[in-house]
Amino acid sequence: MLRKNKLAFWILVALFAGACTGYVYREWYPDEASVKKFSHDISIVTEIFLRLIKMLIAPLVLSTLIVGVARVGDIRAVGRIGVKALAWFVAASLLSLCLGLLLVNFFKPGLHLHLPMPEKTSSEAISTTGLDFRNFITHVFPTSIGDAITHNEILQIVVFALFFGIAAAAIGERAKAVVHFFEAVADIMLKMTGYVIALAPFAVFTSLAATVAENGTDIIWVFGKLILEFYLGIALLWMMILLAGALVMRKKILPLIKAIAEPVMLAFSTASSEAAFPLLMDRLQRVGCPNKIVSFVLPVGYSFNLDGSMMYMTFATLFIAQSYGMNMPVEKQIIILLVLMVMSKGIAGVPRAALVVVAASLTMFHLPAEGVVLLLGIDQLFDMGRTATNVLGNAVATGVISRWEQGFLSDSSVKQAQTSSIHMMES
Repeated sequence: MLRKNKLAFWILVALFAGACTGYVYREWYPDEASVKKFSHDISIVTEIFLRLIKMLIAPLVLSTLIVGVARVGDIRAVGRIGVKALAWFVAASLLSLCLGLLLVNFFKPGLHLHLPMPEKTSSEAISTTGLDFRNFITHVFPTSIGDAITHNEILQIVVFALFFGIAAAAIGERAKAVVHFFEAVADIMLKMTGYVIALAPFAVFTSLAATVAENGTDIIWVFGKLILEFYLGIALLWMMILLAGALVMRKKILPLIKAIAEPVMLAFSTASSEAAFPLLMDRLQRVGCPNKIVSFVLPVGYSFNLDGSMMYMTFATLFIAQSYGMNMPVEKQIIILLVLMVMSKGIAGVPRAALVVVAASLTMFHLPAEGVVLLLGIDQLFDMGRTATNVLGNAVATGVISRWEQGFLSDSSVKQAQTSSIHMMES
């Protein structure tokens, strides 16, 4: 946690220093040729950072998704609780993505930014503006996993990983060694991701210096509006999640909200869902959720039910497209939305996981990956909101499944939870 806070601090320092550097250079050398040369030269660091991020994506997605699916196991063995939990997770994911899609199209936060299209991406973008549905569907399925990895075809890698993980779960013990191998690969890739993310302050500094030098300080106000609009979306999502929970749990939703207030605030303040996990598990059991449901639904939800992260990924992807003046039809936006939902599964432990998924989706749909670096500088502010939302969504999901299964929060269990809380406070 201390390392993460240090990184966040240096990213904020880089954000401020980059903005100041870009502003000062623009004031001293206002001619267009000089500004373009400055931006081109200083962006070398940004380009290296982006290449390193792209280097990680394919093996990271492949290993984490295989392990995630293999751990869930055969769907038939998951049983009634697993089916209900996965159904809730899918519904909550779609709600988050659809709400984000509606809001980002309503507010259009990146519309007035008018960033110049990077040369290497512009031709790719033109070639994919008329996305054919049949071609997209057939392209999803790989002819060679080696070719998919070589060309960073993330959706093809996802399809292969899903099939591989399900098959590994189906043959059980015989696949244990292979699953352990991919667990080791996933751990190595997570460590590598940490190393690359540690370079983020340098990339933030050079990216923002170049952007402010070329576009002036207007971009800072655009980022401020983006943050406000995102948190408005988070507030609406919280209302919808709690309302959906209340429809199942009725008035019993209130003790749940009181019980999880502390872990949700802990997740918000630390931007770490892992920090809140032990406390959240304890609070859910104290308020009446059976241990067997908490111990199953909560860990699975931490990997498969990332409501806040999904809303952020929708905002980030479409904000970047709008910033570069790329007008995408609704059909393509929906396809991106569905791809984000699949790609986000199984990489909850990745540092800045949402940014990694956004970078992968931008690469896949030939959108400017440079936009990710712009968001790095303010990602900590987004991370706090999306992490707290992830924790809230998983807590409500656990309460709902508990209610469906065992009449969650009977009057006696509420009294026991209250008595236990009083004893804890007295001690």
